Amino acid sequence: MPAITAGTVLVSGANGFVAVWVVRSLLENGFFVRGAVRSAEKGAHLRQQFSKYGDRFGLAIVPDITKVRAFDDAVKGVDAIAHTASPYHFQADDPAELLEPAIKGTLGILESARKCNSVKRVVVTSSTAAVLHDSPTPMVFSEADWDDQAVEEVEKKGRAASNAHKYRASKTLAERAAWDFAKKHQSEIGWDLSVLNPPLILGPVIHEVSSPDALNTSARQMHGVFTKPDAAASGGGCWVDVRDIALAHVLALQKQEAGGERIIISAGAFKWQDWLDAAPAESKSKYQKGTPGAGKDAVHPVRYDASKSKRILGMQYRSMEETAEAVVDDYEQRGW
Repeated sequence: MPAITAGTVLVSGANGFVAVWVVRSLLENGFFVRGAVRSAEKGAHLRQQFSKYGDRFGLAIVPDITKVRAFDDAVKGVDAIAHTASPYHFQADDPAELLEPAIKGTLGILESARKCNSVKRVVVTSSTAAVLHDSPTPMVFSEADWDDQAVEEVEKKGRAASNAHKYRASKTLAERAAWDFAKKHQSEIGWDLSVLNPPLILGPVIHEVSSPDALNTSARQMHGVFTKPDAAASGGGCWVDVRDIALAHVLALQKQEAGGERIIISAGAFKWQDWLDAAPAESKSKYQKGTPGAGKDAVHPVRYDASKSKRILGMQYRSMEETAEAVVDDYEQRGW
């Protein structure tokens, strides 16, 4: 499909941590945006935040993304879709709590897009949770990898599967469902599919949030590292700045070559101590210091090859210092 450099983009889950930044990035790049939210109340903050864009930003109310034909009205007349809506938490008892909204929401919006002849590209926000798998030795994963291991664990153990495996299975199955749908209906759809796979998404918050306890999962984890003793003593992963994954959604529309591609969006690996070390010097008296340098020579069990994102999208990733500074500034402005 041709590159999409103008027109209207539907963003699902538009009031979420990542989606608000996607909306902002699209608007800054000249697009019209229709943000799908569950209720008018949930869209009030967005209307206020993006009021300067006038009629270039509007809302679509989709109360339940798992319902059949939930997005039929929302997709009418749009040129592209950015599907970001999917649950991200680790508290599910029944795997269906994660699997159903992830899979049904994805297939539902694709089915609505199938019947809408204005749509030219659909960008789905997946995750590296659909890429990695447990390994006894450190590994570098690429777009060729799939987390079938988590799916097998959930199928075998059900509720007894780990919360991490439940979440990872939801992302794997939802993404596979998207690719299968696009392949099955290839002859009848006028759009192509692009999938973005980010790891842990960190950075400043612009969605509506009243307190640190109300933050989304990744942002709440980051806040804990900066404010709670010993929270940075162990653990880590791979990360990307929320503003970079937002821009990646725009680039996935603007770059013709992104059509039909699965693309990892990752800035690199970290230990939580690295974030405390990267914080601006003037802020270190206000937040936890941990054990400076403790993460410097650490072995990272998981890394991702992000070369495809640079080759196809032209991604240039923010440094840990840039992201840490923005996060700390956000905390200070909020009095956290």
